[in-house]
Amino acid sequence: MKYWSFLALILCVLARAEDLSPHIARIEIFGAEKLPVQKIRAAIGAKEGDLLPSRGEAEERIDKISGIVASRLEAVCCEQGNLILYVGIEEKNSPHFEFHLPPTGAVKLPDDLIHLYQDLLDAVAASIRGRNADQDLTNGYSLMADPDARMIQLKMIPLVARDLSILDRTVRESADPEQRAAAAYLLQYGPHDERSIKTVVNALQYALQDADDQVRNNAVQALHAIMVGAKLHPERHIRIEPTWYVQMMNSVVWSDRRNASLALVDLTESRDPDTLDLLRQEALTSVVQMAEWHDLEHALPGFILAGRLAGLSEQEIRDAWLSGDRERVLEKAKRSARENHSRRSALDVSLR
Repeated sequence: MKYWSFLALILCVLARAEDLSPHIARIEIFGAEKLPVQKIRAAIGAKEGDLLPSRGEAEERIDKISGIVASRLEAVCCEQGNLILYVGIEEKNSPHFEFHLPPTGAVKLPDDLIHLYQDLLDAVAASIRGRNADQDLTNGYSLMADPDARMIQLKMIPLVARDLSILDRTVRESADPEQRAAAAYLLQYGPHDERSIKTVVNALQYALQDADDQVRNNAVQALHAIMVGAKLHPERHIRIEPTWYVQMMNSVVWSDRRNASLALVDLTESRDPDTLDLLRQEALTSVVQMAEWHDLEHALPGFILAGRLAGLSEQEIRDAWLSGDRERVLEKAKRSARENHSRRSALDVSLR
């Protein structure tokens, strides 16, 4: 049980207090294009309605299947009080999301900063139990509705300004993943001058490829807050590159794909052709697979991206989603990718 997300299990316990055992509501397999899904399902060692299997043992069995490079199981709350088990597969010669090698440096955050971060984790846990976990991102950083958590966050601002260079080094060099995760979260509270913002954004974009799940997740959350603030404060001239998010769409980890898709929904809102073309070239299959997931909340970001790749208006995407006409939109996105590829090939030939 220690392998599974603590927060996912807590949320499902709240949803079905009469039964503390986490069962599987649905199994979703993504990343498998060439290999038979039934073979992967058999290797999981559990089916819908069963208790969660041991993650490590299930991944070990899946990884023994010929043609599979890596696998990752992630349990996510909730479908009728039970867990959705997402099974990520990376096949040989398929798109690969590269993680940084774990750093080996001894750099650490100052004690007052790390203590504030740990206090905030406790306060956020209490706010979730008290159903008061809303947050305001309009300043470009998180301010919780819960007064205790918010007070801690406000205390972080001058300390992050004082130690910005240490935070930058920690997220890149520290051998301790908890230190890197703390640094990734804290960086969003950095100063708003042009030089500091550039340091913060570069450090967080670097952290998107960290080998540790929590570091990547904290970096995504921090960058999301910065993006919200950037829309409301264009004078800050903040530029978030889409490249790492597009690559993250091919991660074997479900939460990476989920986080990347949400970020890309924001980053493609203006329909920037270069960003859409990059997404079309590098991650179309991942977009389509996500849009096909049964859980509507999880599928929606992928569907929006597919609609934009297909050239549909926001109203057309909305109408297709509400009518349940997913397949037509996905086929149009695939056709758009084929046509785009043909145009590029023709252009390459003409330039020779």
